[in-house]
Amino acid sequence: MTASTEAAKIVTPEFCQGIQYFGETLPGFEQYGKQAAIAPNKTAITDPSDPAAVFQTLLYADALRYLTVQVTGSKASGHPGGFASQVEAYAALVMLGYKNIITEVGHHAPGFYSAMFLDRSLEDMGITTVQQLRDRFREHNGLLGHLSGFIPGILAPAGPLGQGQHFAMSAARLHPDKLFPVTIGDGGLGEPYIMSSMAHFHTAYPGVTNFLPVLVWNGYSQEHHSMVSTQSNERMMAYWHGNGFEEVVLVDAKDFDDKNQPGDYVDSTAFSFEQRLAFTKAVLVAADEAARSALSGTLTVLIIKQLKGAGVHARGAKSHNLYAMHTLDNPDIVNALKSRALAPAAWEIVRTNCERAGGGSASRVAVTESVLPLAELGELPLEEYAVGGDPKVSTTAMGKLVAKVGECDRNYIVTNADGNEASGIANINQALKIIHPTEDPIYNQTPGGQVYEPLSEDACAGLAAGSALMGSRTLWCSYESFAINGLPIWQTVTQAMAELRRPTPSTVTLFTAGALEQGRNGWTHQRPEIEAYFAAMMRNGNVFPLFPPDANSIQVCYDWALTTKNKGVVITASKSPLPIRTTFEQSRKAIQDGAVVLQEIKGSKTVVFAVIGDMVLMPVFEAATYLEAQEIGVRIVSVVNPRRLYRPSDVAWDSCSEPDGEFLNDAGFEALFGGDALVGVASGASGMLEPIMLRSHCQRDTFAWKRGETTASPAQLMAINGMTAENLVKRAMELVG
Repeated sequence: MTASTEAAKIVTPEFCQGIQYFGETLPGFEQYGKQAAIAPNKTAITDPSDPAAVFQTLLYADALRYLTVQVTGSKASGHPGGFASQVEAYAALVMLGYKNIITEVGHHAPGFYSAMFLDRSLEDMGITTVQQLRDRFREHNGLLGHLSGFIPGILAPAGPLGQGQHFAMSAARLHPDKLFPVTIGDGGLGEPYIMSSMAHFHTAYPGVTNFLPVLVWNGYSQEHHSMVSTQSNERMMAYWHGNGFEEVVLVDAKDFDDKNQPGDYVDSTAFSFEQRLAFTKAVLVAADEAARSALSGTLTVLIIKQLKGAGVHARGAKSHNLYAMHTLDNPDIVNALKSRALAPAAWEIVRTNCERAGGGSASRVAVTESVLPLAELGELPLEEYAVGGDPKVSTTAMGKLVAKVGECDRNYIVTNADGNEASGIANINQALKIIHPTEDPIYNQTPGGQVYEPLSEDACAGLAAGSALMGSRTLWCSYESFAINGLPIWQTVTQAMAELRRPTPSTVTLFTAGALEQGRNGWTHQRPEIEAYFAAMMRNGNVFPLFPPDANSIQVCYDWALTTKNKGVVITASKSPLPIRTTFEQSRKAIQDGAVVLQEIKGSKTVVFAVIGDMVLMPVFEAATYLEAQEIGVRIVSVVNPRRLYRPSDVAWDSCSEPDGEFLNDAGFEALFGGDALVGVASGASGMLEPIMLRSHCQRDTFAWKRGETTASPAQLMAINGMTAENLVKRAMELVG
């Protein structure tokens, strides 16, 4: 029976407009579907073994499968198979009242959108019917192909695999009274950091067990069998036990199969209806057991083992995504829809349960739908050093401020994989202490510390960026050369922050030990190409790389970063003692305008040096002395905040939440960079100079990083890369004729 029949029109709820097929009433509906299993003014079912609760959980699972196929089929695009294999687990968690559900699988997006539709979260973006759900799937300002911060009720973005557990752990630490299930695909389980990141987190925070990994063990990855598909149930359970999980709850659909399906992975939708109910009950009971275990202080995992694509258009890896032929007229799509079609009354009961579960729609009750209260910091103890006085270590100066933030805000954490002491910020460890089960004052270790130090940049970036996304202040510290290993999740979070529906503290980083300081370590520790990554991200509109030239400037940079919302702020500085070149007033103006003049010498012609970095200023000042002797004027400009130097049209700032539309005007730009010749100098990637080179009209050139090498000094390394006073003078003279 189709939705176009008169009978369907009479009984069909309005939200069902756009559903292509309705089914017959399932056996048992009159007994178990008379009223919603979640009672009025309740947030969950009362008994996971109750036949009505089991029956209605099965209805919910079928509704999710149906909508997932309907939505993806409407665009002949998207990924239904992975989510379909775990809908019983998702449905069970919701029926048990848990709405803070995260995933590390971006391909599960259409299933999550279906869930957000059923609990009315998507009404916040004007989606009230299935037709609107179909129309806006994979459309601009609609339901993009993978989860993002733009969708009401969705706790975290999901794109690259291996990230979701960071969001779940971040949320669990900040909200100890709530459960945060996170679905993890068995394809994603092959990513190298998932298990190790959870193991380190549990060692650091043994009392924080209220995140619940839900392994979707369906035997397949995106285009082939998953690498863990050959594991037995016993070996899989042993794997999780061996990585610190005390409670492993596994439900295998194979144990309920009454259709003799071949292989270790089977489709529960092919069972008899009685066995479908038995399997659903087992998942419901298991989910309840796992949730209670996780909330009671036991590190727990829930595993649902079921064939990928269960109940949709195809099985195995073939179910992963739809191709152009998979329209709503495609026989496989039609058969899948008809097989999962529900009667209008069933849709109504599913909607009622979803509305009541957890206390309301996820767009109202999820922790990310409100602003996390932050501790007051007051005035930070900035210490202004005299210009021209004794050289100071920038990172150490910033470390004093970081310590103060941590003392005021106990939710604040600092993450570092390579060691704060090696970056000149031992004062952070001394004040805030490294989180470690072994108490040792020599190494500033204590179980209650605020410095998180796994030897994985992914884990460092993940917890820092994830916590910022969840509403907390954080700082990720890294060596510049190794930070690239943590950037994928940092980029994911920063992009999500650009479209969040609420303000949240910016995700702030401190990258130290730049290439010029790492001469004797050779090219393995010389990777300033990372700056090209941030140079590209600046055009997003909410990414601000900062290059303080000294210990005064870095304090002002960090003080400013703490006031920003929904941005990615990257502070890059040396750990060596360097001259003090700016006052606080100059530094604040440099953040606002993008740059500051450090020295100006009048002459017959004017050469402007636009310099990004701190240590690289040394050959520039030396070059200025030579040029002055030739009666050539020189203006040395320290570029502190290059994002401000773009033109407004270069950057997608106006599409960001918490937009920042401050850019230096043409007159201000000319005052800084106008002259007879412009030489851009960067100790990292030349791409960071792009905002200046785009706007300059004079003769110009760049000196930038080329490659690493083993050297005895920074000067020798700069020479290998062509950044010497002699070369700068030669090129400047050529440019001014």
